[in-house]
Amino acid sequence: MPEIVTRFAPSPTGYLHLGHVHAAKVAHDLARQDGGRFLLRFEDIDHTRTRPEYYDAMEEDLRWLGLAWDGAALRQSSRTAAYDAVLERLKEIGAVYPCFCTRREIEEEVARITNAPHGPEGALYPGTCRRLPLADREARIANGIQPAWRLDVSFAAGLTGPLSFHDLQHGRHHVDPGLLGDVVLARKDIGTSYHLAVTTDDAFQDVTHVTRGEDLLLATHVHRLLQALLGFPEPLYLHHSLVLDGNGVRLAKRNEALSIRHLKAAGNTPQTILAMLPLS
Repeated sequence: MPEIVTRFAPSPTGYLHLGHVHAAKVAHDLARQDGGRFLLRFEDIDHTRTRPEYYDAMEEDLRWLGLAWDGAALRQSSRTAAYDAVLERLKEIGAVYPCFCTRREIEEEVARITNAPHGPEGALYPGTCRRLPLADREARIANGIQPAWRLDVSFAAGLTGPLSFHDLQHGRHHVDPGLLGDVVLARKDIGTSYHLAVTTDDAFQDVTHVTRGEDLLLATHVHRLLQALLGFPEPLYLHHSLVLDGNGVRLAKRNEALSIRHLKAAGNTPQTILAMLPLS
């Protein structure tokens, strides 16, 4: 049986909190139960939100909790060349297109269209720039207008055919490529996106089991499509429950009272903190 490889991939934009620890422990325990590898990856592609002190703080808190990882932590900020190369491959097969729309223009277009496309999370990109003639695209880029790059979901799905993925708790899911619409794969300001970077790095690090919160289940449909387009291996998935606050809202970094730093200062031990987590 192949070695299990999992990863915990926080963004260093705040201190580690209980939600992070739950995600880390699920990935850690899944790997360790069969002698596999547990990796740490920092999702720090958005340089406008990361702060240097959070890298060390997160590593320190994980060690204190007994959630040791294998090897050096990977920083996505060091992988821009890899993301650029993957984006070029998608351009070559025609699976992405440049988008020049501003957020306000998209909102206005959605409001104008009576049958604007919608998904489970609300309005989807209406495809304005997908219909833009090639000459217009080239002229705008030649004039120095920096585009974002969007996945042409309909075209891409035609290339791959039907897809599915297997979740260890919920079984097999059939991929619905259009759930999130033509998502951005490369932002104007940072040249990549969560979807592109995470899919690329899971393949690069030979991750066999992707564990993450159930709030990212829809994103997995996009990631399976990208994996098929790029010839990346298909991992298994485990979409675990979320840690909620007293109001039933998913924990966020702004909730300092439930940060590991705060809980530790209040006298909690690693054992008492781990006992606060959901079972799965």
